[in-house]
Amino acid sequence: MTSRPAPDRDQILTALATVSSLDGRPLPEAGIVQGLVIRDGNVGFALEIDPAQAGAMETVREAAVAAVKRVPGVLSVTAVLTAHNEAPSAPPPAQEAPTQAQAQKPGGKTGPLDIPGVGAIVAVSSGKGGVGKSTLATNLALGLHALGLKVGLLDADVYGPSIPRMLGLDRKPDTSDNKKLVPLEAFGIKAMSIGLIVEEETPMIWRGPMVQSAISQMLVDVEWAPIDVLVVDMPPGTGDAQLTLAQRVPMTGAVIVSTPQEIALIDARKAVAMFEKTRVPILGVVENMAWLEMPDGSRNHIFGDGGAKKTAEKLNVPFLGEVPLITAIREGGDEGKPVAGVDPNGASATVFKQIAAGLMASLENTGQKPAPRIVVMD
Repeated sequence: MTSRPAPDRDQILTALATVSSLDGRPLPEAGIVQGLVIRDGNVGFALEIDPAQAGAMETVREAAVAAVKRVPGVLSVTAVLTAHNEAPSAPPPAQEAPTQAQAQKPGGKTGPLDIPGVGAIVAVSSGKGGVGKSTLATNLALGLHALGLKVGLLDADVYGPSIPRMLGLDRKPDTSDNKKLVPLEAFGIKAMSIGLIVEEETPMIWRGPMVQSAISQMLVDVEWAPIDVLVVDMPPGTGDAQLTLAQRVPMTGAVIVSTPQEIALIDARKAVAMFEKTRVPILGVVENMAWLEMPDGSRNHIFGDGGAKKTAEKLNVPFLGEVPLITAIREGGDEGKPVAGVDPNGASATVFKQIAAGLMASLENTGQKPAPRIVVMD
């Protein structure tokens, strides 16, 4: 089968020139096409507009998407409206963060994203980077699979995607007949990441709206169904991308990851507060890098002792378990051979199965526990 050649920049700009801006000029001539990215048939760009014209320009954006999709070789199109004007000098009155039902969609529509065929959606968040969140998310997803569930893993960290390397995935996703991306599979789970579309060393120099749109498309334009649980590896921090995810994605709940040290726990508590403000239940806290086992069998608590557990107790949320510093866990992530996937019954993977079991118990308390499946082993 002969594959169609990938489109180039001139072809995309020619297609965009068939669409007129509100002033009647072709979009490229109007100078509002920004951040054009083309990678293996996947196209992304922004239209910089006056915020007052957002409603009218949504029709233009839709026409631009349709025009680019007609270019031979285009597999998907991500296009967002972004404002070039500064915000009004007088800030609006302070108010509570909007709930999921109040979250803003592109084009002024409200409500959470519709993701059919997906059971529970669990966010794995840390409030900051460097605490092993992606390692935990990967092995937690594999732990749920080992318990008999159909599982998906979404890498929502557009600026620093780690999941492709951790699962050993190095090829591009295919596109289905209905123009949706087909998630790749590894160790029995489905996975999607921006890192499967762009090269590992390519920096994502995108503004916030483009990042939010890319994440939304990886949720609704991917053939996830049918799965019982979708684990979302959240971006680190509690900024705009994280808030948008918490507001727009119909989250069942969140798992917070932290090391025992107080400096990490401060940010973990911020993550808890963000989810509480957006009405997302906290399903539990996990303490990563809890201790280093010494040759004599004693435990060296390098980053402190039990800080995450104490924080969970103080916040009155479940404590799902501790993950020690084990070389095999780190090596497995670096080599694309996660311990919970390569040897799900091994000693290093046991802790992740225990955390997965605790998560299932928390999901049961929300009324959305996935039905277990009987797995026949040889």
